[in-house]
Amino acid sequence: MATNQLSPKFFACSQSTELAEEIAKIYGAELGNVKTTHFSDGEFQPAFEESVRGRRVFLIGSTFPSADNLMEMLLMCDAAKRASARHITAVMPYFGWARQDRKDKPRVAIGAKLVAKLLEAAGATRIMTMDLHADQIQGFFEKPVDHLYASTIFLPYVKSLQLTNLTVASPDMGGSKRAYAYSKYLESEVVICYKQRLKANVISHMELIGNVEGKNVILVDDMIDTGGTLTKAADLMMERGAKSVRAICTHPILSGNAYERIQNSKLTELIVSDTIPLKRQVSKIKVVSCAALFADVMKKVQDNTSISDQFLM
Repeated sequence: MATNQLSPKFFACSQSTELAEEIAKIYGAELGNVKTTHFSDGEFQPAFEESVRGRRVFLIGSTFPSADNLMEMLLMCDAAKRASARHITAVMPYFGWARQDRKDKPRVAIGAKLVAKLLEAAGATRIMTMDLHADQIQGFFEKPVDHLYASTIFLPYVKSLQLTNLTVASPDMGGSKRAYAYSKYLESEVVICYKQRLKANVISHMELIGNVEGKNVILVDDMIDTGGTLTKAADLMMERGAKSVRAICTHPILSGNAYERIQNSKLTELIVSDTIPLKRQVSKIKVVSCAALFADVMKKVQDNTSISDQFLM
């Protein structure tokens, strides 16, 4: 009976139900029942339909826009805290607002820090996420953060393609560290795109640092939003003589006309994870599931064992 009381419970935020079901299935558990009451003005209230007293609870939900997704996670954390859960792990495969990780101009918020404080105030005792936009966001928390790397799931897929003359590329200077980590594992060269922006999501100029002639290129980034950077980089590389260009992006935000842009681009393939559900399927997008990775790490967190074997980067 005591063992049963200490076994974890899994709950899904509404935007991540499919991923949460797959994680729970791989773990060997079932999702708990959450009932959400909606009010006519748009307000909502999630409620656990079963006891969580004394349990570790895993609350699974990516916090991509709209803000309701973040609010749902906060409300579920608060509900679990007030229901006397022993540990509350906010499992956020995609950590929203991560691009606001610093004050890069006057009179702006540091959104990622604010989200961290909100989660802690709501009752989260541990955070689990994957491929943060900036590693230093871990330092915004006073609670433990399990920061997983999608390289664990992507690199085996890339190796299965058996590409020759492989080169890893970063679409901007900020992603060079990630590109070098992939290249070390794949034993390949690295090229970097240098870009200048007029404003958010609008690129004014891009240059390529390195040689891609005759190469099969793998562009690596943590997220894809409008797809402008990646498609422009792919065009540039094909113009410079690349044999093929593929892209790996952990979080498929894919806003605006991103789906059309990807489908009509010179990219051979866009490889993404399922941290954010696709709005629709297009032939150039390949989804590699992160469910097994999260399930394994959750098991090790529950058993208090090391998770270091999950880090390929």
